[in-house]
Amino acid sequence: MAKVVDITDKLTFEGNPSLMIKGKKLEVNADAPTMLKVMGVMGAKDPGVNEILKTYDMMFPEKSKKEIEKLGLNFNDLIVVVQEAVGLITGEDISQGEQ
Repeated sequence: MAKVVDITDKLTFEGNPSLMIKGKKLEVNADAPTMLKVMGVMGAKDPGVNEILKTYDMMFPEKSKKEIEKLGLNFNDLIVVVQEAVGLITGEDISQGEQ
């Protein structure tokens, strides 16, 4: 019989983090498969419109996307939302680098 190791106690099952915009909590998909895909797409030196839209689609569940649409953000603000969502999940503070 092969050895079995239970690692359940070493894992966290906290759920997805959220961004807060204008008092609205927007859930961000933080599961590992999604984030690996996001990091692959955003790994380009200068991600373009297609990469940003793919990232947006992967990271935000439909409910969050509907709330973002209601905000009527311009494209530059949407880029900020996507960058902050990536930073939230990866632990990088994106806003610190732009001061």
